[in-house]
Amino acid sequence: MPKAPKSPDAVSLLTQDHRAAKQLFSAFKALADNGQPADEEKAALAEQICMHLSVHAQVEEEIFYPALREVTDDDAVMDEAEVEHATAKDLIADVSSMHPGDPLFDAKVVVLGEYVDHHAKEEERKMFAKAKKAGLDLVELGDEIATRKKTLLNEYSGQTARLRWEDEDADPVGRRIEGT
Repeated sequence: MPKAPKSPDAVSLLTQDHRAAKQLFSAFKALADNGQPADEEKAALAEQICMHLSVHAQVEEEIFYPALREVTDDDAVMDEAEVEHATAKDLIADVSSMHPGDPLFDAKVVVLGEYVDHHAKEEERKMFAKAKKAGLDLVELGDEIATRKKTLLNEYSGQTARLRWEDEDADPVGRRIEGT
């Protein structure tokens, strides 16, 4: 009988999210550096970035961080991560309230990318190592994270579609989506 495929563990899922975010930011930076008007593409990428980061931060805050806090005595690392999330959320809100033609739009998205890259490296180097060392059930946490991510992505997709349906001329990147 063939073995059932192993579910990705929490660290693998969160690391995959980091890589996906890096790719999205690279694509945005390439458009921004191109010098050609690409407002629709920038808007779509910025929307995707904001949704991706919002979902990622939420699953970490709801599932991964509390589980790690329970088994580690390193409050400094955990507190720093929470402060970094708060700052990233502020930048996400800024980007979500802007349009690609607005002054500083490109700069805010690029700075958000640099900030997220720094945060991801810290998580991977410090937190993920602590999680592995602490003996957390990372597969179970991975299942919880995957399930919650799927729910959140469906919610965000529904909100974005609803915004578009309510006002066909609306730019969902330029409007703050409630709950993000």
